[in-house]
Amino acid sequence: MIVGVPNEIKSHEYRVAMVPVGVEDLTRAGHTVLVQAGAGQGSGISDDQYARNGAEIVSAAADIWKRSDMIVKVKEPLPEEWPLMQPGQILFTFFHFAADERLTRAVLTSGATAVAYETIRDAKGSLPLLTPMSEVAGRMSIQEGAKFLERPFDGRGILLGGVPGVAPATVVVLGGGVVGANAAKVASGLGANVFLLDINLDRLRYLDDVMPPNVTTLFSNRHNILDCLTRADLVIGAILIPGAKAPHLVRREDLKTMPPRAVVIDVAIDQGGCFETSLPTTHSKPTYIVDDIVHYCVTNMPGAVGRTSTYALTNVTLPYAVQLANKGLMACQENPGLLAGVNIHAGKVTNAAVAATFGLELAGW
Repeated sequence: MIVGVPNEIKSHEYRVAMVPVGVEDLTRAGHTVLVQAGAGQGSGISDDQYARNGAEIVSAAADIWKRSDMIVKVKEPLPEEWPLMQPGQILFTFFHFAADERLTRAVLTSGATAVAYETIRDAKGSLPLLTPMSEVAGRMSIQEGAKFLERPFDGRGILLGGVPGVAPATVVVLGGGVVGANAAKVASGLGANVFLLDINLDRLRYLDDVMPPNVTTLFSNRHNILDCLTRADLVIGAILIPGAKAPHLVRREDLKTMPPRAVVIDVAIDQGGCFETSLPTTHSKPTYIVDDIVHYCVTNMPGAVGRTSTYALTNVTLPYAVQLANKGLMACQENPGLLAGVNIHAGKVTNAAVAATFGLELAGW
């Protein structure tokens, strides 16, 4: 199989979908790997490192898309890449279809097969390819939140951990999954007063056991969310319904109950966002203000720490890429967890959540 690794063209996306060891593994198995010149630059990987491990360095993205049986990326194809997708081609990347109907229809029209990182499952039923980026995003959410609470960034002018004699910030984390747990851990470590909400009581019991005393776990319902918002300096949106659009847990009218210039970080923005007022932003212009509340809704947060994120991501994506290269789509028939990653195949939607989101027919595999 010919495997193509094009440059990521999303704004300030510094990750790359494959590292040199991945090239070595694939070429040793008899595959050809095409890497676009400069693809690894944002992660500190040179073209020479790829070439030494067997990659063919290709200057133009169009050539990679045209020649490749499988495209391996980090982020979803952008509109300028849509005409390059080909019938029968395997696209292996993050898609987050439920947040983007135009992308969904473009992939349907192309006839390509979309294998989405975010819906692949392991034997335990967890999401192994989403987990490392959720870990990065959860930790980054506090780092970014602390920065944008500073007054020069239009925040409240609050130090997250406070100082002796001055109370620390109050951080509210909506969702106790991988993102939420990592956010709560970092926020509590910095000394903030943290409220962590989730609807899964078993998960809350576990989090209550492992979190430090400055983390309070609460059942996530409308009453508790509103109560927390009234005192929140920083709110982290960490909701995930695999493959589906995130629910709006915070409505626009709720913002008026929050302290002026509080900050919301919507990590769920890739799936549409869990704040009604969330709109996608970029690392070059990460925030905007609605009703005196600072919104940070960057859709590729881990892309800012490209080197860390690239290695964390490729640690988990490579085994699946090798399976697909070795066996093609037959690998999905043999591996139910990989099959769960197939969202679109041959012009039909094969993921129930995506089909339901846009009212499309759900096709079997």
